[in-house]
Amino acid sequence: MASSNPQKYLGMTPPISTAEPTQKEIQATEQLVTTLKELGLFESEEESRKRELVLGKLNSVFKDFVKKVTMQQGVPESMAAEAGGKIFTFGSYRLGVHGKGSDIDTLCVAPRHVKRESFFSLMYSSLKARSEVTEITAVPDAYVPVLKFQFSDIPIDLLFAQLDRSTVPDDLDLADDNLLKGLDERCVRSLNGSRVTDEILRLVPNIDAFRIALRCIKLWAKRRAIYSNVMGFFGGIAWAILVARVCQLYPNAAAGAIVSKFFRIMHKWAWPQPVLLKQIEEGPLAVRVWNPKIYPQDKAHRMPIITPAYPSMCATHNVTVSTQRVTTEEFERAADIADRIMVGSGRWVELFTKSDFFSRYKYYLQVIASSKEAESQLRWAGMVESRLRQLVMKLELVDHLELAHPYIEGFEKVCWCLNEEERNQAAHGQFPPPREEKDLDMSTATQIHTTTFYIGLCIKAKDPNSNAPRKLDISWPTREFVGMVRSWDKFDAASMGIVVQYMKSVALPPEVFDEGEQPRPMKKRPKSRNRSNPPLEDLPAKKRRASFTDAVAISGDGYAYTHLNGSSDTNLKEPTIREGTEENGSDSSHVPSLQSGIDAHDSAGSDANGSNVKYSQAVLRKLGSDRPASPANGSFSGSSPPAAISSHTYAQIGGMSGINVGMSRKFPEIKLRLAGQQPRAGETIGGSSGAI
Repeated sequence: MASSNPQKYLGMTPPISTAEPTQKEIQATEQLVTTLKELGLFESEEESRKRELVLGKLNSVFKDFVKKVTMQQGVPESMAAEAGGKIFTFGSYRLGVHGKGSDIDTLCVAPRHVKRESFFSLMYSSLKARSEVTEITAVPDAYVPVLKFQFSDIPIDLLFAQLDRSTVPDDLDLADDNLLKGLDERCVRSLNGSRVTDEILRLVPNIDAFRIALRCIKLWAKRRAIYSNVMGFFGGIAWAILVARVCQLYPNAAAGAIVSKFFRIMHKWAWPQPVLLKQIEEGPLAVRVWNPKIYPQDKAHRMPIITPAYPSMCATHNVTVSTQRVTTEEFERAADIADRIMVGSGRWVELFTKSDFFSRYKYYLQVIASSKEAESQLRWAGMVESRLRQLVMKLELVDHLELAHPYIEGFEKVCWCLNEEERNQAAHGQFPPPREEKDLDMSTATQIHTTTFYIGLCIKAKDPNSNAPRKLDISWPTREFVGMVRSWDKFDAASMGIVVQYMKSVALPPEVFDEGEQPRPMKKRPKSRNRSNPPLEDLPAKKRRASFTDAVAISGDGYAYTHLNGSSDTNLKEPTIREGTEENGSDSSHVPSLQSGIDAHDSAGSDANGSNVKYSQAVLRKLGSDRPASPANGSFSGSSPPAAISSHTYAQIGGMSGINVGMSRKFPEIKLRLAGQQPRAGETIGGSSGAI
């Protein structure tokens, strides 16, 4: 008689297939492991022992901290030692998929009398006093408060939670939901990382296949620049849950087959249908559990991936319209490659090709956070990074902008500046030559630390049936973003700066490319054949393209704008990026040629033919003008403008380069209006970029 008990399985639904792996799948898995080893994803035994040693030292430091806090409350030393305290690991280290240079996610659990404020003061001081600890920074106001530092060159993320009990023994198990009673939300979120990691391991049918597949997926996501929760992509826990779900659907499959099926399933997934490893459970707390039927915020999640431990939360609440599109496109690309690999016509290394982010778009936004001290820069750059997603979401609302794609990492740079001009240039991404500290006059030299982030801008294709000009106005998003980060309670205008500026792909700095890598040249659009050229006398001398880099005009002194010769030409009010080829024009030998890397602030006057022309700083240098006194205001350091334009009123125009404003453009254009660069005549833009 057949049993009436249904067969048990892991997951929300029965497996798609329980078939054993084929010989071809086993061979593909062996090739995958070999490729991962060749790429250095597995650390040596010596490195593993070093991590264990660091965790042991960290555990001792934490226990001493708990004992010290307990004694400060009048408890005898013999009893204070019994208060305990325990460290738990989670994330990639706990899952067994960490590699060389990976950080260790660590949770410190303390009894009820040890407060979070003490952890971020006394524990911080104890760690900072140790010679093995470097680059330590505290982020107590984060969604999940954390201490970040290097311990013997191993990156550590240290979280804190206090339990509502008098002691924390070494055999404590965090799986008990009742431990969450009496805790605030930040403690619950901190405990959630460790509880989720352990629950994932319990819900995976084949841990070995899961670990190999997850190593592959994590490497692929990093190489394709879609591994960053803070930037609106998936973080480590989200990727682990996705791989675990595919393992549940194919419980007996080899790792190579899991990877292949992973990409196809994720590409075809019916978002916003959530990814769940088990049923969402109710628990003993009056806390919010993810439920789109009750909470509008949960219903708005675009690609919900739900954590399996109580209280269930969405691990991907940061995903935006743009990052969802980028991620979906990457799933499709990877699925095609994986299919070829499984039939023997492709190689695993093709999957890990570096992202083409810096050659994918024609225009980019560059966000530069700068400060004078290394420690303050860690906090300031981290804060700016945590708010970039808000800028992306605001950019997604702009007309004619199809995509705002953030890059997942910032580029750090440290330079020595000799004067105020160099400091302002460094804050705008124009760095002085490398200098040795021993060769400097330390009474005047200043060290400037910068972290630069990038957002790729994809502009919608022009409607072929429309000849109307298109304007891409990003003034509101950039103003809001700058105001948001400057409202940080720890922002110091005297030592911290924030600059947002756009640039063309050809002007991207060399540090964003690998050695030997070159930016892909952008294709020029062919001239339209059905448009007749205007009469020769109506043509400008020769139009120049917009400057490669145009600083957002939210500077300390403001950009001063005036009319040229009393003109009310609206082109003075908004810098433009013009798409398409240049018009044919008359001989322009009288206009000084421009050089690449044009300064971000230009002036204007008249050319030899009497036409109103905006001159870049490159032009002014060729005319013999002094450099501006400061990149923050674009003013001349001399008493008057160059002779070539001195007989005409001139204006300080942020970011235009020799564009003739005397004639109107004859065909549709795209205008990028940057924050603050559209004042009325004679107005000065207020506000400050905080550029140092």
